[in-house]
Amino acid sequence: MTDSSLSASGPELVFVSHAGPDGQWAEWVAWHLLEAGYGIELDLWDWPTGDDFVKRMNDALERASAVVALFSPDYFAAGRYTEEEWTSVVARRGRFVPLVVKEMAQGELPALLAPRIRTDLYAIEDEAAAVQALLKAVRGPERPVEKPDHPLATPARRGPRGPRPRFPSRADWPEVWDVRRLRNPHFTGRDAVIEAVRRAVLAERRTSVQALHGPGGIGKTQVALEYVYRFAEQYDLVWWVDAEQGEQVPARYAELAAEAGVARPDVGVEANARHAMEYLRTTQDRWLVVLDNAEDPQQLRTWLPEGPGGHLLITARNPAWTKMVPGLRLGVFSRAESLAYLTGLLPTLTDERADTLAEALGDLPLALAQAAGVLGDGMPHDRYLQLLETRTAQILDHGEVHDYPATLAATVTIATQRLDTDQPEATAVLRLAAFLGPEPIPTAWLVAGRAALCTVPGDPDDFRWPGNALLPLARYGLAVVEMDAFQVHRLTQAVVRHRVTGDSAAAVRDDVVALLTAVDPGDPDLPQAWPRWALLTPHLTAALPDLLDRPGLRPVLLRVATYLVRSDQYQAARALAGILHEAWAAALGEDDPDTLRALQMVTWAMDGLGAYVDVLPVVEDLLERRRRVLGEEHPETWRSANDLAVTLGNLGDFTKSYTVVKDVLDWRRASLGEDHPETLEAADALATALIDLGRPQDARDTIMDVLERRRRTLGEDHPDTLVSNHTHAYMLRALGRNEEARGILADVLERQRQLLGDHIRTFNTASSLGGALRDLGRYAEAEKLLKNTKARMRRLISSDHKVSRMVDNFLASTLSAQGKHHEAQKLTSKKRNTKKKRRR
Repeated sequence: MTDSSLSASGPELVFVSHAGPDGQWAEWVAWHLLEAGYGIELDLWDWPTGDDFVKRMNDALERASAVVALFSPDYFAAGRYTEEEWTSVVARRGRFVPLVVKEMAQGELPALLAPRIRTDLYAIEDEAAAVQALLKAVRGPERPVEKPDHPLATPARRGPRGPRPRFPSRADWPEVWDVRRLRNPHFTGRDAVIEAVRRAVLAERRTSVQALHGPGGIGKTQVALEYVYRFAEQYDLVWWVDAEQGEQVPARYAELAAEAGVARPDVGVEANARHAMEYLRTTQDRWLVVLDNAEDPQQLRTWLPEGPGGHLLITARNPAWTKMVPGLRLGVFSRAESLAYLTGLLPTLTDERADTLAEALGDLPLALAQAAGVLGDGMPHDRYLQLLETRTAQILDHGEVHDYPATLAATVTIATQRLDTDQPEATAVLRLAAFLGPEPIPTAWLVAGRAALCTVPGDPDDFRWPGNALLPLARYGLAVVEMDAFQVHRLTQAVVRHRVTGDSAAAVRDDVVALLTAVDPGDPDLPQAWPRWALLTPHLTAALPDLLDRPGLRPVLLRVATYLVRSDQYQAARALAGILHEAWAAALGEDDPDTLRALQMVTWAMDGLGAYVDVLPVVEDLLERRRRVLGEEHPETWRSANDLAVTLGNLGDFTKSYTVVKDVLDWRRASLGEDHPETLEAADALATALIDLGRPQDARDTIMDVLERRRRTLGEDHPDTLVSNHTHAYMLRALGRNEEARGILADVLERQRQLLGDHIRTFNTASSLGGALRDLGRYAEAEKLLKNTKARMRRLISSDHKVSRMVDNFLASTLSAQGKHHEAQKLTSKKRNTKKKRRR
């Protein structure tokens, strides 16, 4: 070792950048650099599972004085973070050491890196020579030798536990090997999972155990198999045990004893299995045993081998393993992994079509594999998607898949049949979940609605509920069960729904209605209730065809539409309200009160989308219908009148808006009282109309009265109180009192950001604050705020919305005031083009 790896502050830090499939090379390189005195940052050693990968990567790149990059075809594969790593170093002109660890074809190396001097480690057969080449590449041929000033103060170098990694170019295949499965040539992705497993097993000095668990069809066996082949050369013994039939496990260990030469012919299977366990415990220090499909932890716990340097990998649907050993839950593919898998198998499939297919299949690996097989046999993409929607269970039972024992439909059906015999309450819950959405289902719903669930057998007062139904679903891989919720994959739902027919299906649908009716998320107008509405909404919309004709659910569905509007989900609100209005108009009539309520939700959504011109005749028609059906004095008639005033104001007809809202306020004061929320709503709207008409002084008494009443009845942080604070600031700005307005708006904006986040009301306040800052001559602050607001709201609201237009107006004038006329002109030109498109 030379001193070139040390500085006065300790070892020079080297970040080893590598692709997942090159993990063996990464460990070997890191180990020898560590021995040479360098500090090492290697994800496999240093980054715990659950950390933010991107943050750790960026931090490592920032701290490291050099980056050693292991070039291979995998390193430059599309979609890998390695691209971000090498481009970052090159852009910053940091020290970059390229080492080629796998032969690369011409053209595989990016043009930007082609001139770089590289060291071809893969071509060196002698390990000692490879180590010298590695150190020469990192140190450089003329690197000066320096002694550290304080050797005793040099921090102890941290390294991995376990035996020294073997040189990948010369590592031999394990002496004892029995893996009765071929490597999957189409294995794609899962690098993060495999690296997490590798990190975990390297972290222990004695036997390291990792349990991969997750639902059926998720690819647990495939991940274990890829790990085995990827790191096989680092072991002397690799043994695969098919553990689904627990009673057969001793036989596999007995075979291991025979292969290792420690079996005794005069004893039985179990005794020789124990000899194998003892052999692993005392003789071997580089072994890997895989217990595949090990579904019964209690039965198999005595067959978990131990020994220094040994690694045990378990795959199971049953999450109960995590109560005994460290575990890693495997989820569906990321969308990038799905696309890479599909386009790898089907090269002519476009990314757009692959994305559509992955979305429809919920990124489930087994389903993707089946689909690729069916499409590869000649079925058109659109035909497959059509069958997936109309004949889901049948298409999911079709298509052979490499190294999966059964199709997805067969896997689900077999598990359900087994469960139905022993745990009928579990299959009853599964059927119930099959008619809900694929999103998480809170377990509290099962508790709240248990008494009304007629299809669930057993005692409704059983203290074990709902755990006695959910744990079997998790054990059979039919659901993912968390502490507060459980989730069933959409394709599992489809297969289960297909098997529920006739009266049974009708009974389950009745239970779905009972369950959803029992849920009360709270007032949809209040942000505090929105998370609970967000949980309920996808399940209501998933079951919507079965709910439209249920009178008892109409109020709930209308409240869902209200929640969607209040939380700024206008497109979703427009779609849902439109479905409700169309269905109820056909079933109940155009003038039924519930039909009219659905139509009002349509108008609210259109207003949120900025469709002011289009919504005006709808609001006028709704008002006329309510006057005729409900009468002049009905509260819902006056709600429509209030909506008309709002729409007129949005269209700039402030005189008519003022006239209408004044009538609304007079009626509500007389009929509902001064402090009623709807009275205060109208009073705030009246004050706004007066300011819009250029009469801010006349609005003063009204808005101050509304503000005082809302503070007293609702509290300082209620959304409506914040609206009145904003109206107060609007009045002050109209009176030229911009500094007072600025202070109020800054406070309101901070409160709305905490309460609402990115929301139309927050953007409206930010726009007004930007205008106040502009009027105060604080142009730089105004520009920064308005540009930030514009960027944040672009993805949430239409450019036609009045708040969007207001932000553009304030920003253009702020830019002009700073002499940035070209930028301001571009903004106003874009606005004019948008208006022309709207006119067309």
